[in-house]
Amino acid sequence: MGRRHKGLSFYRKKKKISAAIVREIIVWIFGICTSVFVAFVVVYAVGMSTSVVGVSMEPALYNGQQVLINRYAYLLSSPKVDDVVVFLPNGNENSHYYIKRIVAVPGDTVQITGGRLYVNGVFVEDEFDKMADAGIAENLLTLGTDEYFVLGDNRNNSEDSRSANIGTVKGVDIIGEVWFHMGTDTEGIGFVK
Repeated sequence: MGRRHKGLSFYRKKKKISAAIVREIIVWIFGICTSVFVAFVVVYAVGMSTSVVGVSMEPALYNGQQVLINRYAYLLSSPKVDDVVVFLPNGNENSHYYIKRIVAVPGDTVQITGGRLYVNGVFVEDEFDKMADAGIAENLLTLGTDEYFVLGDNRNNSEDSRSANIGTVKGVDIIGEVWFHMGTDTEGIGFVK
């Protein structure tokens, strides 16, 4: 009669992949693919993409950088100060999209004196350079019911509401709010502040 050894065994047991594990993997892959698809549809249904033209919004946005625009941001609310918006100047469909920051809203008074911005008679402290050209804001302006005053962050290299051919921006000409930028060689991706 043979003896059976009950000691150590150096033979590997074959592992079996169970149907439950395979099902779990498939569910995870399906969930990830569905999430990516839904995110893609939401971004492109709600928003639109455009690129920054020029250096007027540096350092927040750079020339050639792609931005996503929320076209429905202002359906339930109005644009507010510090929003970065996309608009067509004077509603001109043949123009490229302009991207600027709102500094004053309907009913506000705006004036640029000594290179500094005053809204409702109060000096607006910001980190931006003094403006060499006050443009149409050299004289006190009162914004109408649907008018916004916009400036580029790079104040001395920006064609914005100070320019007579842009002027104040009508709410109906605002396409939406810039909410996300995609990187270039120098900048990463992120939300616009």
